[in-house]
Amino acid sequence: MTDFDLKEMIVDALDFEPSVNAAHIGVIVKDGIVTLTGHVPTFAEKTTAEQVVARIKGVRGIAQEITVRPAGTALTADDEIARRSIEVLRWNTSVPHEQVQVKVAQGWLTISGQVPWHFHREAAERALRGLAGVVGITNALTVVPSVSQHDVRTRIEEALKRDAELQANAIRVSVADGTVTLEGRVNSLTERRIAERAAWAGAGVRRVDDRLTIG
Repeated sequence: MTDFDLKEMIVDALDFEPSVNAAHIGVIVKDGIVTLTGHVPTFAEKTTAEQVVARIKGVRGIAQEITVRPAGTALTADDEIARRSIEVLRWNTSVPHEQVQVKVAQGWLTISGQVPWHFHREAAERALRGLAGVVGITNALTVVPSVSQHDVRTRIEEALKRDAELQANAIRVSVADGTVTLEGRVNSLTERRIAERAAWAGAGVRRVDDRLTIG
């Protein structure tokens, strides 16, 4: 597939996604690496655009350069964003909200603290993406290890084998000090993301070193 063909597929996919206004999003493709430019009104829309592109076969990497420009001239005050963030986390059953701290500076939201699982870390960020006035999120939540490295590796290898879209025998897994290293080969960027999610699903995983190649 040529870069031109891949760009056409990406533009069509963004146009087809109802939660994304693609009118102000630019797409550049070179050697399978996609650069997204332009602006959108919410951080959630920026994230969705990247997710749409990542699912397209032939995409080898994404450079995210979209900026968030909240609609209207009146921006939401930082203290109001912080208050709303705390309320959203408090009502989210997937987040141990008492372990999460929030800081806001010029619309940029930083969440910090310690949580026992990576899915808590993801759930906290996902819950806050759609807040009005948020232009970006820094997820500084850390995962506290709670099980042995051998157990983590075994559970990840089992998760990889269960996924029908992956050739698990082509992926090697190693674990050290809360860091999971993935090595081997996958067929697409989507498969690479699936393998990463399986790695992050292990209890106590603090970092994933993805060395997988696509081809």
